[in-house]
Amino acid sequence: MDHPNTLIEAVLERYRSHLGEDYDKYRNHVYRVYSLCLLFDGDAANRDKYALAAAFHDLGIWTDRTFDYLDPSIGQAGAYLRETGRADWIDEISQMIFWHHKLSPYNAGNKTTVDNFRKADWVDLTLGSLAFGLRRNAIRAIRQRWPNAGFHVFLLKKSVQNFFMHPLNPLPVFKR
Repeated sequence: MDHPNTLIEAVLERYRSHLGEDYDKYRNHVYRVYSLCLLFDGDAANRDKYALAAAFHDLGIWTDRTFDYLDPSIGQAGAYLRETGRADWIDEISQMIFWHHKLSPYNAGNKTTVDNFRKADWVDLTLGSLAFGLRRNAIRAIRQRWPNAGFHVFLLKKSVQNFFMHPLNPLPVFKR
């Protein structure tokens, strides 16, 4: 996946002011997750779903200024899907966002897309340490095409801030 995706670009442009100085960090993370999804699933019918789930999955961090961002991200995705005539995708994309931190395999409805999305985010979050069977050189190529741009440092800082501001409210990754 070497060229920008029009759906991802449309969503990110819509939220550019919310993302501010973090735009490139988030954009590259979105593209890494999306590209990894395409490695897990060659079904062209799922590409737009992966693109939209990737674009929205962490967006609530910026739109709602919270690190408890799953519900806000799902809300933003649902509104966009209704607005763009894709309301029939709301359930599936909501599940993709809701379960993307799940540590174990996802085995319920929409299993293929939800679990592939979950694995793709974990591959990126762990800098490829978790690969779920993907070739390391393929992961490396995606990371070279869409560099980190400080995304993981950003997450670490936000995690520490969240811990001190809300010590009894676990990070989203620990809630699912």
